[in-house]
Amino acid sequence: MRIQNNIAALNSHRQLGANNTAVGKNLEKLSSGFRINRAGDDAAGLAISEKMRAQIKGLETASKNANDGISLVQTAEGALTEVHSMLNRMSELATQSANGTYDNDTDRANLQKEVSSLTSEIDRISEGTNFNGINLLDGSLNNGSTVSLNFGATAIEASAGKDFAGTVQIAAAAANAEGITVAIADDGSTLAISLGAQTAASYSASQINQAVKDAVATKLAGGTVADADKAKVSALSSFEASFTGSLSIEATSTLDTTAKAVTPDPTKAGLTLQIGDTADNFNQLTVKVGAMDSNSLGIGAVDISNQTGAQDAVAKIKAAINQVSSTRGDLGAAQNRLEHTINNLGVTAENMTAAESRIRDVDMAKEMMNFTKNNILTQASQAMLAQANQLPQGVLQLLQ
Repeated sequence: MRIQNNIAALNSHRQLGANNTAVGKNLEKLSSGFRINRAGDDAAGLAISEKMRAQIKGLETASKNANDGISLVQTAEGALTEVHSMLNRMSELATQSANGTYDNDTDRANLQKEVSSLTSEIDRISEGTNFNGINLLDGSLNNGSTVSLNFGATAIEASAGKDFAGTVQIAAAAANAEGITVAIADDGSTLAISLGAQTAASYSASQINQAVKDAVATKLAGGTVADADKAKVSALSSFEASFTGSLSIEATSTLDTTAKAVTPDPTKAGLTLQIGDTADNFNQLTVKVGAMDSNSLGIGAVDISNQTGAQDAVAKIKAAINQVSSTRGDLGAAQNRLEHTINNLGVTAENMTAAESRIRDVDMAKEMMNFTKNNILTQASQAMLAQANQLPQGVLQLLQ
């Protein structure tokens, strides 16, 4: 018998330490509810579950974004509901004024007062409708904004000139940042003058944003109609530049137009909603709403104070109703899409959470079984350590 080293006691002590450690881990898992509390518990499982957690958080936030988008769309659509109601009333008034039984100018003047009041309210709704500080119906959620360009010009007039009014569009394709199209309307006809290499009248906002550079130089080949070599456009986002005025030209005349420097404020090509857990384009929804003021709807100058104007107003108001209906249809489609998006995000988040739970969460019943086993082993180890410590005392009997 040896007394310097009690091997049985050492073994019991080692087992007791291991059992105590196991019981400590069991208690940690039972108290936290997680199978993995630190990387040492399951390094690979921790990495996978953290990645899943990030995706779940992204899905939950995307669902909140989609709900916010629905609220925004409903705000805009609710305002347009009132615009629709006012347009229907204006149509009723215009139709009433167009009737030949109203020969009294006072009667039609009274009808016009209500039309003017409704027009003002439509303008107020267009300017004042907003969601979280974002204007919804003033055109800022459309493809672009309108800025004014001032042109200094000289003309050679060989015959009596005519008045023209039109628009100037600066457009670009991805391959070439040149191109201005001038559309001049005269007595109902349209004369299109293309300057620069491009002849397209318009491009998408994304193409313009990618292609247009700091300087735009345009010049028509052949007879010089415009010289805009000094034209300078910086910080350009999709926009339409327009001018009105009186131009006196003929086929053989030369008109030099120098464009002044313009620095428009960049505008958003619609409002982009993040409805997914990644930044991919398919996880983004762009909501676009055009300007809904009376001028944009084409009813800003309607006058039903006379029968002819009332008859003309009927067609204009109906066209405005169709325009508002189209916009409301787009908003309704966006709302329906967002509702389906929310449902899909919920299902995806639920399944992802279930998968993450299987990796990260503890099985309470199984862990309680392990705790009971390890607790019994700990108590047994303590008892056996006490017994092992008694073994060397047998040597004393040999010395008697």
